[in-house]
Amino acid sequence: MKKYEINDYNKVKRGAKRAVYDHDTVHKILDDSFLCHVGYVWEGRPIVIPTAYGREGERIYIHGAIANRMMKELLLAGHASLTVTLLDGLVLARSAFHHSANYRSVALFGSVKKLEENEEKLHALKVVMEQMLSGRWDESRLPSEKELNATLVLEITIDYASAKIRTGDPVDDDEDYGLELWAGVLPIKQQYGNVIPDPRLKFDLDIPESIQTKLSNK
Repeated sequence: MKKYEINDYNKVKRGAKRAVYDHDTVHKILDDSFLCHVGYVWEGRPIVIPTAYGREGERIYIHGAIANRMMKELLLAGHASLTVTLLDGLVLARSAFHHSANYRSVALFGSVKKLEENEEKLHALKVVMEQMLSGRWDESRLPSEKELNATLVLEITIDYASAKIRTGDPVDDDEDYGLELWAGVLPIKQQYGNVIPDPRLKFDLDIPESIQTKLSNK
């Protein structure tokens, strides 16, 4: 099983027994989402911004406007760090101190490259959109040259990564198990609701196949 090298950047120190470093686990968590949080430094201060992403192999694609502060700073630094978290449940213990959550998370660190050619940018944007909703790219008008020229697309090659996963029941102090207090797990599941057509639709159109497929698999 292929694993990411463990170093001072990606080594999980708090709750180390929950750490996972193999590629398959990291990739699966990344593929189960499309929203990450990217950290960068601007004028000496740390800032974290949520943004959409797409994964292809060991590459992560993100995009923004040419003047986007985050994108420019990442490119200037040449390195990026981003995280993804999937919340699976609230872990409700007898003790307030031992309340927790069940989750799957990834922290990754990578090298940043600017995509210059429009063909490369189109491919990366397709990867991002397909991660959001598979099949949607082919149902949409593709970006124009003007739109591509106004868009900065970055490729982040994963150098190091780690996953951290918590599952299971509450863990209370031994003396607290005798307390007459409820404890357990409240599962959390993200799901899709009924579609809401744009009120400015000019045609009587069926729901696109990409959405129908997603709803049938929910």
